[in-house]
Amino acid sequence: MLRDGLGLVSLKDGCAPQGQCGCCTVLVDGVARVACVTPAERVAGREITTLEGLDPAERGGWSAAFLATGGSQCGFCTPGIVMRGAALARKGPWTPTDVDRALAAHLCRCTGWQTIHEAFDRMGGSPGSRGDDDAGSPAGGRDLRAAARRAEMEGGAPQAVGPEVPLGEGGFAADTAPDGALVAVPARPGPGAGIVEAAGSWWAVGGSVDEARAEARAAPGRRGTGGPTAPLPLPQRPAGGVRLATTWVEPAYLETDASWCRPGGDPASPLANGGAFGAKQASPAPAAARELADRLGRPVLALLSREDVVRMGPKRPPVSAAARFDGHRLGIEGSWIAPGPPCPFPGFIPPYRIEVESSWTPRAVPGPPVSTSLRAAGTAEQAVLMEGALDEAGAARADLVSEAAADVLLDTCVQVASGARAGARVAIDPRRGAVGSVAVRVAAGDPLDHVVLRSYAIGAVHMALGWVFTEALTVDPDDGTVHDLTVRSLGVVRARSMPPVEVTIVDDPGPPRASSSDAVFAAVAAAAWNAVARAEGARPEVFPAVGTRASRALGR
Repeated sequence: MLRDGLGLVSLKDGCAPQGQCGCCTVLVDGVARVACVTPAERVAGREITTLEGLDPAERGGWSAAFLATGGSQCGFCTPGIVMRGAALARKGPWTPTDVDRALAAHLCRCTGWQTIHEAFDRMGGSPGSRGDDDAGSPAGGRDLRAAARRAEMEGGAPQAVGPEVPLGEGGFAADTAPDGALVAVPARPGPGAGIVEAAGSWWAVGGSVDEARAEARAAPGRRGTGGPTAPLPLPQRPAGGVRLATTWVEPAYLETDASWCRPGGDPASPLANGGAFGAKQASPAPAAARELADRLGRPVLALLSREDVVRMGPKRPPVSAAARFDGHRLGIEGSWIAPGPPCPFPGFIPPYRIEVESSWTPRAVPGPPVSTSLRAAGTAEQAVLMEGALDEAGAARADLVSEAAADVLLDTCVQVASGARAGARVAIDPRRGAVGSVAVRVAAGDPLDHVVLRSYAIGAVHMALGWVFTEALTVDPDDGTVHDLTVRSLGVVRARSMPPVEVTIVDDPGPPRASSSDAVFAAVAAAAWNAVARAEGARPEVFPAVGTRASRALGR
C-alpha cells in the first residue's frame, strides 16, 4: 500500500513478503516495523511514519552521518536502517549492543556493518564502539565526484556518492518506472491470461506487482533442510600441500533485478547505483522490459522477486583443487563449474617471486547459473590455495614477496590485474575460537576518496568471512534446484557477529587502481583460512567451514 499505492519509494522491496531484509522498515506509532509483513488493516487508525515523514533536520542528520562514514554504498538498504535508527533515537541514547540488536532485522551486503555502527555513533550513541579512529570527514571536506569515481572503480558500475544516497534516492529502476506501467515478473511456463514469453524466458504481466505475482503462481520463499554440500569432490591432497572445495554461494545483493522501458525506448539499467559486485551484468530484466513494452505498446517494468534472484541469478563458480609449494614453485590443479564452454578460468597474478603452474578443468553439474564476473572470482580461489600452500610449507613470505607488493604484506598478500594490492591478518580469539579482529593494508594508487575506499575494504572483509565460514546454498545434486530461497538462509554474517576491522591505506603513488576491494576479499579469505587452521589444529577443506568454532561464532 505504501510503496505501490501511495508512491512512497523510500520503502525498498528486497525480499517481500519474507520480512527478512529490513528495507521496508517504517514507524508504527514510533515503533519500528517491517512493512511487507504488516497487513494494512492491523494499523488502521495508527500513525505510520516513513522516511519521507521524518523531520527534515533528523533526516538530514542521518544522511550526513552515513555519508561521512561510508555507511551507505548503493543506498538500497539504508532507508530502512535509518528508520530503525529513528526508532532507537525516540528511546534515548543507545549502546553498540542496542545497535546490533536493532540491525538483526536488516541485511546490508555492501558495507560490512562497521561503518553503519560509526554512523549511529555520530547520531548520538555511545562513541568508540568499534573501528578506526579516523572514520572519515563530513561531506563538506570531500570531492564527491572523486568519491563516486572510486565507488565505480570498486563496484564495477556507475555509483553516486552524496547526501541523497543514504535516503534511497540513487535512482533505482523500480523507483523510477512511470505511473501506469505494466509489471512483468518471471513465471513458470504454461497457459495463463497474462503469461507471455519474452527474451528467452516466461513472464507474468499485470497492472501491479501483486497482480503479476498472483498470475505467475510464484512459490513462496523457503529454506532447505538438507544443508549445503560441495558439488565437486575433493581431489587427493598432495604431500605437504592443501586441498579445498567450495560450495554454491548467493551474491545476496539487496536491490533485486529491475528494468523498465517505454515502447521504442531504451531500458533502464538494473545497475542504477551499483553493480551488485558483477552479479547483474547478465540480468534478464532489460531485454524483457524492452521486448514486452514494444509488444504491448505500454511501459513495462520487469521485476524479479527475492526468490527469482536466488533461483535465476548467477553464483560464484564452485571449485575443487589442490596446491603445493616446494620452495620455489607453486603448483595448483583443480576443477571448476564453468558457465559454458569455451570459458577459461580467470587469470592469477602472484605477488611473490615464485613460479606458478596452474591448471583448471571445467566441469558441468546440475545447478544454478554461475559467473566469473563476481567479486574476485578465480583470483580469490587461487590466492587462498597459494597462501594455504605457503603456510603448509612454512615459507617466509617476507623473503618471497615482490618489491611492488611488499608495502601491503601482512600474513597474506594478493595482487589483482589492475595492480591494486592488499594484505590481511585475521586474529582468532583463543578463548572463544571466534574471529577477534581483522587488519587490512590496501594500495590502490590515488585513493580518490579515503572514506569510500575504506568502506569498500570493510565490505570486502565482511564478504570474505562469509565465504570462508558461513555462506552457502542448498542445491539439489540431482536436478540443480536451489532450495534456500529466504534471506536468512543465505548465511550472510550479521551485524552482531562482525569483528572490528582496521584498514590502512598505504601510500601508492600513481593513478587510481580499480578493484582494490577484490584484492582485500582474496587476502582476507586466505588469512582467515590459515588462521583457523592454526587455531583449531586442522585445516578445513570445504567452504564454508561449518564445523569450526569460528563458523559457529559468526552465525552458521
